[in-house]
This record gives sequence, C-alpha cells and structure tokens, in this order.
Amino acid sequence: MPVSVSLGGCVVELVQGDITEQQVDAIVNAANSRLAGGGGVDGAIHRRGGPEIMAETRAKYPEGCPTGSAVISGAGRLPAKYVIHAVGPIYRDGQHGEAELLASAYRKSLSLAIEHGCQSVAFPALSCGAYGYPVEEAAKIALGTTMEFLRQHGKPALVRFVLFGQSTYDTFLKALKDLVGQDAVTERT
Repeated sequence: MPVSVSLGGCVVELVQGDITEQQVDAIVNAANSRLAGGGGVDGAIHRRGGPEIMAETRAKYPEGCPTGSAVISGAGRLPAKYVIHAVGPIYRDGQHGEAELLASAYRKSLSLAIEHGCQSVAFPALSCGAYGYPVEEAAKIALGTTMEFLRQHGKPALVRFVLFGQSTYDTFLKALKDLVGQDAVTERT
C-alpha cells in the first residue's frame, strides 16, 4: 500500500511498482558510470524508453558520469519528460566513502530535477541491486538525504520512491517511520 509523508509543501511517497510506468516529470535511472545501459532498472528504462535515450547520453556525455553524480536526458517513449541518470557507488564494505557517494547521487539528482523545472521525480533504490548496497543502510541514506534536501529547497513538490519487491518496500517503510515517526506516515488507498 502506498504511503506518504508531508514536509511543508513537499511530499515523499513510497510505492511498490515499475518505475518506467510512473507519471512524473523525471524518473531516476540507476546508471553505471559509462552510461552504457545494463540490467535491472537501467535495462528496463532503456528498453521501455527506446534507443533515443542512449543516443542522447552518448552525444551529451561521452565521458560518462562519475560515481556520486548524475546527468539528465530526455525520456524517449517513457511517460516522464526526463530521465536523470544517477551513478551510485558499488558497495565494498562501507568504509570507502559509499554513504557520501550515495547521498551525493540523490542530492545531484534532486538538483537536476529543480534546474529543469520538475515538480515530481521518481527514484529507484539506487545501488541496491547489482551494486550490492545493503538495503537497510541505503534506505536511511536515500530518505534522510531527500528529506534534508526538501527542507532546504522546498521542492520538488513530490519525490516518489518506486521500490521493486515487497522486501525492499518494507525496508524503506521501516526507515521512513524511524526517521519521521509512525504518526507522520499516511497510508494512501
């Protein structure tokens, strides 16, 4: 069941589903530093969005994108206007700056969304798939960084975390309740 938290004029939502189907201004892609396409979220976005996304990123960003940062492209055939390609860290042991790199990827993505006039953005659980980031730690970083950003900037109006699988959703929900308190979380029907 979708849940949300209000932060001033902004909303943070958690939903379980397919990020490629989200009706938002921008969706965030869990990209690799070469922006070369891959599996998981990245593969799904490129398959659904079509080859024009890859063509644009190759033309605009021939050097790729460093870990902890993000770049933006059009969304091809996706319902969104933009795809923000965020490069989270590969998890080694938590002692190599992974937390700051992950937080930075979220902050840069949100900054790009604002720069491009996006009122709504959808994120996957960055670095939690093939990059092996422990979901419990990643959820705290993702949600904490996002809420801090929204408090500082007052936008975008909606940040939706689109989580694949019940386990990841449940872990993000627990982290959200730990951050804001049980009473601040509203279930939507």
